[in-house]
Amino acid sequence: MSAALSVWVKGIGLWAPGTPTWHAFREVATGDAVPGATERPVAEVLPPNERRRAPESVLLAAAAAGQAVAMSGLDAASLPCVFASTHGDQVITDYMCETLATAPAELSPTKFHNSVHNAPAGYWTIATHCHAASSAVSGGEESFGAGLLEAATQAVADDRDVLLASYDIAGTGPLGGMTSTTGPFASALVLSPRADGAAIRLDITPEPGNSGREASGDAWMDGITESNPSAHAVPFFRVLAAARSAALRVSAARGLDLHIDITTTA
Repeated sequence: MSAALSVWVKGIGLWAPGTPTWHAFREVATGDAVPGATERPVAEVLPPNERRRAPESVLLAAAAAGQAVAMSGLDAASLPCVFASTHGDQVITDYMCETLATAPAELSPTKFHNSVHNAPAGYWTIATHCHAASSAVSGGEESFGAGLLEAATQAVADDRDVLLASYDIAGTGPLGGMTSTTGPFASALVLSPRADGAAIRLDITPEPGNSGREASGDAWMDGITESNPSAHAVPFFRVLAAARSAALRVSAARGLDLHIDITTTA
């Protein structure tokens, strides 16, 4: 067994259809509320002009990241960040493929600019004036776990707080049919190698395995989980919402699981 990476959660952010904030998701997860109307992601960290032209993937990632950083009370400009996504922006990728195949001279420079996998990281670091390291991670269906392992490793190795944001949007066109991603979802964590008053500790141990997803019995939660690769993190966030100590497994790659012991002190 590998040695555990121990990190503390200083901030949490989340956007899902019907729950546009971590607080709203937690209320639904604990049975204190029901999902509301789906709202457009609010990425307040972006300047108004950027919010208007940014694609959905950027808005989702920035909305969740902004919530997590605000909860942490830290300065976004000083936080290294890891942005994880399975498919990036499927809408733009579908547009790019169709346009290149039919009318390549008409390709939009703005959409080309937004097509790269690290576009959300670029928007975020420019808007927050962040000069710390940024990473864009893709690990297939296991991208959330891969991003969590990367962020926790950076936090422990570099002895500094790290922001993780994970996101995916619904697919469209032939690509959407291949990926079967039917809805948007984003989540974020600020992880720290030190407690500093944080109430949640994660002890993360990489282990061989292929963890599956078990149905929770909650139709809304299970629907969100299955709609989107990044939403495979929903069971993890549901445990955090319950504010209790627990253990679970999160897949980080084919044949690699993260055994996570969650300790809640509050």
